[in-house]
Amino acid sequence: MSDAPQPGPRNLITDVAGLRVGHATDEAAGTGVTTLLTATPWIASVDIGGGGPGVRETETLAPENLVAGVHGIVLSGGSVFGLAAADGAVTWLSARGIGMRLRPEGHAIPIVPAAVLHDLAGDGDKKWGEEPPYRRLGAASVDAASEDFALGSVGAGRGAMAGYRKGGIGSASLVFADGLVVGALAAVNSIGSAFMPDGRTYWAWPFEHGSEFGGYLPSGPGGAQDPMPDESRLATLGRLSAGANTTLCVIATNAVLDKAEARRVAMMAQDGIARAIRPAHTPFDGDLVFALASGAIDLPADGGRALAVARIGSAAADCLARAIARGVHHA
Repeated sequence: MSDAPQPGPRNLITDVAGLRVGHATDEAAGTGVTTLLTATPWIASVDIGGGGPGVRETETLAPENLVAGVHGIVLSGGSVFGLAAADGAVTWLSARGIGMRLRPEGHAIPIVPAAVLHDLAGDGDKKWGEEPPYRRLGAASVDAASEDFALGSVGAGRGAMAGYRKGGIGSASLVFADGLVVGALAAVNSIGSAFMPDGRTYWAWPFEHGSEFGGYLPSGPGGAQDPMPDESRLATLGRLSAGANTTLCVIATNAVLDKAEARRVAMMAQDGIARAIRPAHTPFDGDLVFALASGAIDLPADGGRALAVARIGSAAADCLARAIARGVHHA
């Protein structure tokens, strides 16, 4: 193995040991839920770059707040209705004794932040009345969690779009020679496109390993253009409103990070969205990045620590760009 970081054995975020991912998809409704579970409470933070996010329990991840670790992260379709997916995940975990306890005989209290994307304008029957499917899907996604999981139009990515093309769930990883692992997962539902003007080459092509998303290279003039998709068609699709388009991302590493360092990694990883989607971070997108750290690999205690965090953040941005392209490619 060369000194340059390479994709892990799965090329998935679960190459970070102790992490599992599960999907639950409702094909009739054209929507779904994806949940990431940690083996123990992991340090976590979040950076919200979009103007219209739909979130739950993200404030607990702020460095000044008491709760240090999370037991999972839920990503869901369904806009605000999808936040109920976290209820299903929390109930499933608590019933099995997973969570923090305020006293020994008390309830297990899982900490499971969540974020949602808007897929209500897509295909499928959304006439669920007073019984949206998301609580059920949240529990099912936890029950399905595994180190191996599908990419593309599944789980939270089932009803996702990337510009005019189908979006979906993507993931990628990098393993360094010293044992450091960084992984990314994305649910891609962006107003911008993952493709260059030729319609086949991904904006993320410079970061591709092997042919993980087709191996296409730019050809012809206009490769550096940054086109905005046709506004009239996007308006017809019901996507020109704040929060109607969102790329939900999770970064994971096996390094020891505190909450402030995890937040910095999440902030740096936002660059991966801009590398893979154009335009990115528009007024219509609700983009965000969660960052998780298992704490298995120590970082330098001296002045080299900040450099190590920067190294993780840089790798996270590259991984996230690849994960976004893989999500669209598999969809």
